[in-house]
Amino acid sequence: MGRDPLRGGLIMYEFEKYLAPSQHEVTELVRRHPFALIVSNGGGADGAPTVTHTPVIIERMAADGGFVGGELLGHIARKNPQWQQISDGDSVLLVFSGPHDYVSPTTYADDPNVPTWDYAAVHLTARVTVLEDAADGMHVVTRTVEELEALEPTAWDMTGSLPTFERIVGGIVSFRFEILEQRAVFKVSQDKPREVRQRVAAASRTRGCPYGDVAELVERIGGDE
Repeated sequence: MGRDPLRGGLIMYEFEKYLAPSQHEVTELVRRHPFALIVSNGGGADGAPTVTHTPVIIERMAADGGFVGGELLGHIARKNPQWQQISDGDSVLLVFSGPHDYVSPTTYADDPNVPTWDYAAVHLTARVTVLEDAADGMHVVTRTVEELEALEPTAWDMTGSLPTFERIVGGIVSFRFEILEQRAVFKVSQDKPREVRQRVAAASRTRGCPYGDVAELVERIGGDE
């Protein structure tokens, strides 16, 4: 990553040959892999960034169907000091990691060669608003449950648990993120011939795809033949 001189934030380098194939793929990665990193400036040793792992969900996409101009929601524990280091209007980085896996040269069937790593990731730079009010907290946690339960085979009905939510919601601080910039990398062997991609996908499945089903992306997001 490099320093963005316009915002003072961190940005991910986008390889031209590994750009996201579509906005739909970017949106689905964020939706299906919502356990994100919230990265804010300072707070760490010698001014290093502070990072929290937490669910971040889509509240509203932009009018054009993309993230820039849209809003996401997230929350962290009130005991976590990161929220006290963030002021309304600050820029933060949201990092979403999709499926990824090691690629052994054995899949290439030629030598010499080198190993690599296939992966998909989305970085969203956002302007943050800190939401300390309990009503805002209830909105964020119920929206989070709605989004995550929508990914389940059978969605859980939270109605009976809302009084419990109300009792404990004071233990979190929530955020609204207005998205300023989107960057994405989908490096899934698309620079390799079809037969190599097939071997890469098969090897990942044989290994067990320990970091998500990257094999599906390798097969579906192909390069030029």
